[in-house]
Amino acid sequence: MNKNKYKILLVEDEGNILNFVTALLEANDYQVITAKNYEMAKTMYASHIPDLVILDLGLPDKDGSTLLGDIRTKDLTPVIVLSARSEEREKVKMLDMGANDYITKPFGSEELLARVRTALRNSRHSASEGHLPGRKFTVGELVIDYDARQVYIAGEVIKLTQTEYNIVAFLSENCGKMMTYAAIIKAVWREHPDDASIKKLQVNMANIRKKFGAYPGEVSYIANELGVGYRMNS
Repeated sequence: MNKNKYKILLVEDEGNILNFVTALLEANDYQVITAKNYEMAKTMYASHIPDLVILDLGLPDKDGSTLLGDIRTKDLTPVIVLSARSEEREKVKMLDMGANDYITKPFGSEELLARVRTALRNSRHSASEGHLPGRKFTVGELVIDYDARQVYIAGEVIKLTQTEYNIVAFLSENCGKMMTYAAIIKAVWREHPDDASIKKLQVNMANIRKKFGAYPGEVSYIANELGVGYRMNS
């Protein structure tokens, strides 16, 4: 067995999905460990210490959110929720509990692989502080100098307000992870999220995207999932 492979714990009780995702991941050079219920998953997690967990919520013995809670009391191992539950409130709840991403069934193979790569890359950077080299963040032509509190695109300074900068910096420090409105509002304004604060965030984000040169509907450095939150693309 190649010890350099990323180890992924796949927790899924539906046999056809379990087999499909396992085959997909193994074909892309990941080592896969599987569990079909909460108790098995908890044991496998403790014994194998995976690099990533892909977690279904509808498990036969306990809700998958229980395992997410268990993991978050111990460490920051990335968790991607893979669920048939498509309600906005469910996504927000799982992301606020600490899930790195939420994918709704049915899903595309390339989408799943892309989310896996992003979660692993973000986790690796966080562990090594590699995504803040010299207190700078870089993706594409976007550069954030944290010490100078300056943002550049293609070498040009992007003039942001202090609030806009704080939002961009917070998203970059969680690059690749969908951050809910509540998480951003609490981090930037230290406020309890309500309709007024969400509107305030949306106005600031519209200004940021305009300054970044993004057009409506275009996915640029920052992606928006309506009703859920924002993600700094990696």
